[in-house]
Amino acid sequence: MTKIKSTTVVAIRHNGEVVIGADGQATMGNTVAKSSVKKLRVLQGGKIVTGFAGSTADAFTLLEKFEEKLGAFGNNMKRSAVELAKEWRTDRMLSKLEAMMIVADKEDILIISGTGDVIEPDMEIATIGSGSMYAQSAARAMKQFAPQMSAEEMVRESLNIAADICIYTNHNLVIERVTG
Repeated sequence: MTKIKSTTVVAIRHNGEVVIGADGQATMGNTVAKSSVKKLRVLQGGKIVTGFAGSTADAFTLLEKFEEKLGAFGNNMKRSAVELAKEWRTDRMLSKLEAMMIVADKEDILIISGTGDVIEPDMEIATIGSGSMYAQSAARAMKQFAPQMSAEEMVRESLNIAADICIYTNHNLVIERVTG
């Protein structure tokens, strides 16, 4: 059976705001399976926002594990991300999961992968998914040449540019702001 996957997720910190957004497309092979998937989750009353790319069931498994880590480590996002990455890399079942996550709070934006990586991205821009390099290029240009834009405007435009180029990304956007 062909796995359901593909997406673009972008998180940006700019002028004191942290915003994360994702498109809504899920594909099965070369067919759009659904165009309005919600790939973001708001945790801790908005203090942490997560986004995921990859196989949907795998992403939900990782989200549950991340929430467990938050509970175990006093809602410390960075420590929880590191502990999740360690477990993801070493646990036999988890190591087979095909997904990536972005987690963001007021202080940090992190990319978490199954190879044990917890990456703090350059320029306070994190992107994952099939359209990530298009979105990252657009976001970097906006941060450098249009600093008057808000973080939300940058996220929205980065995703729209990715959707114009990447066949696995659409214009059904969901955007969330870190509030805590």
